[in-house]
Amino acid sequence: MVGILYAALVAVTSVAGFLVGVFVDGLRAPRFLFLVPFPPTPLGFAAYGALTIALVLGVPLALVVYVSRNLDDEAV
Repeated sequence: MVGILYAALVAVTSVAGFLVGVFVDGLRAPRFLFLVPFPPTPLGFAAYGALTIALVLGVPLALVVYVSRNLDDEAV
C-alpha cells in the first residue's frame, strides 16, 4: 500500500510539473539538487518534479524499510 501511494504521489507531481510548464510563462530552468539543470519545458518540469519528490519521499522510506528489516526486537 505504501509503495502504491509513493508511486501515485510521484505521478501526481510529474503531472503537476508538466502542467506548470504548459501554463506558466517566463519560467527559468530548475536545478535538481542545485546542480543538474533541467530545460524549462513541460517535460523538464515534469521530470524535475518527479525526481524531486521521489528523492524527498524515497530516502526516508528506504531508511524506514532498512531499519524495520534489520532491527532486532530484543536489542531494544
